[in-house]
Amino acid sequence: MSYAQESIEILSDYEIERNKPMPSKHHAFIQTNFIIRISAKYPDQFRLSSEISLDLPVRDCIPDLAIFSPMEFGEEEIRMAEIPLCTIEILSPTQNHLNLNEKRKEYFAAGVQSYWLVFPDLKSVYVYYSPEDFEIYSYRDVLTDKKLGVELDLNMIFK
Repeated sequence: MSYAQESIEILSDYEIERNKPMPSKHHAFIQTNFIIRISAKYPDQFRLSSEISLDLPVRDCIPDLAIFSPMEFGEEEIRMAEIPLCTIEILSPTQNHLNLNEKRKEYFAAGVQSYWLVFPDLKSVYVYYSPEDFEIYSYRDVLTDKKLGVELDLNMIFK
């Protein structure tokens, strides 16, 4: 078998449909912890959504989590036209973080106020306020998103 044949990767239906890697156990736990903690601490300030398709100018994107201003159910949408306040991407074990650089730029171009990139293996979160301006938080820190006014104990997220 040649090197090229060995490096061919078979994608799952999930990965093909969503154009993103299959999430892992840590990814799922972290995503759930963010939903629980943000919803509990800020019940009237934000509406969270997981795996929602966003109708961005360049392409549709599906962030792991999106934080919106409060909204009613309203009419059903397959692709959200409203741009979230913040998008959160949790790096999967098979995912290259460089692929998320382009997404980050697209999110800011569309109008998000902040973008969080979560590295489960490092137990850290990069909070971006623009494509180049960011702060780094570890599991021992309290994440502070200055644009949203959100504070989260990351020890509770990475447990």
